[in-house]
Amino acid sequence: MRTPLPAGWEPDEDVPVTVPRDASTVALLRDTDHGTETYLLRRQPTMAFAAGMSVFPGGSLQAGDDEPIGWTGPSPDAWAERLRCTPEIARGLVVAAVRETFEESGILLAGPDAHTTATDLDGDEMTQVRLDLDAARRSLADVLGEHGWVLRSDLLGAWAHWITPTFEPRRFDTRFFVAAVPEGQRVGSLPGEADRAAWLTPQAALDAAAASGGVAMMPPTIAVCRDLVGLRAADVVAASASRVIETIEPRLVRIDDAWYIENPVEDPA
Repeated sequence: MRTPLPAGWEPDEDVPVTVPRDASTVALLRDTDHGTETYLLRRQPTMAFAAGMSVFPGGSLQAGDDEPIGWTGPSPDAWAERLRCTPEIARGLVVAAVRETFEESGILLAGPDAHTTATDLDGDEMTQVRLDLDAARRSLADVLGEHGWVLRSDLLGAWAHWITPTFEPRRFDTRFFVAAVPEGQRVGSLPGEADRAAWLTPQAALDAAAASGGVAMMPPTIAVCRDLVGLRAADVVAASASRVIETIEPRLVRIDDAWYIENPVEDPA
């Protein structure tokens, strides 16, 4: 897929390339009578990055993500091998995935032990906790420790790896995860970064992205939605184990005096 840049656009070779920030995002899935649906948030039009785009919950790593935390499921070493990074970065990516998912959707991939997940997350107390996490007033380790919960890394599956193109001033080195909504949980209030949210089947999301004036999605979101078509939420983490994850970094190409962003995702139209 080649996306044309505005006529007359030229890369500024004098601007240094920004080092990408490590980030995590999670495609949440739920099984319904109408098929499997994924949760998409539309970012506020005033956001500095991906304004107006429909995205999965996610964000970059924060300082508190490296604090000691109760943990069950695959270890940081196991995640490091899967994600092809150091155990320290892998640990931060998993913590950020769980934290950002809770901040932005109210779904918490954690619980009292290795076999259960937290419930009753809809009250005012947990709404405030989500706000505190979003503002970095508290860490996920602090919140889980207060309630006697452990992070359940077994509820996540690694799915994709995308890096923002080098010409962008804001760049992210993003691991995409998948997870099924735990039984007894439901999404909560919208985060401040979003003005709308919806549950859509992956195919409906793709159709909306292809429609004129429809949902705006970036290539990584389109690619993940395409991969998720036909999968059940109950099976998605198991399905992730067999995926070969390649690092994708879209690049600039010049064709007939015009510039394009080239990536391996086909046009949804």
